[in-house]
Amino acid sequence: MLDACAELIDEVGYDGLSTTLLAERAGVAIGSVYQFFPDKRAIVQALTLRNVEAYLAKLADRIPAGELTHWWDGVDGAIEEYIELHRSVPGFRTLHFGDVVDVHLIDPDRDNNAVIADHLADLLVRYHGAPDSAEFRFALVISVEAADALIKLAFRRHPDGDNTVLTEAKTFVRGYLQAFALV
Repeated sequence: MLDACAELIDEVGYDGLSTTLLAERAGVAIGSVYQFFPDKRAIVQALTLRNVEAYLAKLADRIPAGELTHWWDGVDGAIEEYIELHRSVPGFRTLHFGDVVDVHLIDPDRDNNAVIADHLADLLVRYHGAPDSAEFRFALVISVEAADALIKLAFRRHPDGDNTVLTEAKTFVRGYLQAFALV
């Protein structure tokens, strides 16, 4: 059902999605949809959580891999993984990390991007000697927010992501982190 939901999100958007459409696409009775999900919001939340978990797993595999010369390369890798989700995961361009549905989807006390930034900080500190400070963590939150906005812009401008904007997103984030003397 989640795969069918992702396809429909790409086709009709969140507002056009309905449990009836989902049941038809998934080839199940409407009762089967309601057996697992009370409404379309719950379905989309489950799909978004699946995407978040996949992203965090990719970061957990990529960052400790020892291929980084500097912790900055981990930030760059996180941006590249996010771009790849936009390009390859059905429904992701609309849902992102749940901001369409719930900005506190992952953690009720922190917004989704803050959770992502904190996870990234933990990996960079643990495996690549990034400074474990409040300033570093705050800079990563700002960087994640900025990269998120610029990547969304890139995909609004071109279906595969405007490469000029994507390059600028990385440059912008690096410049911001350098301003905090963290690179």
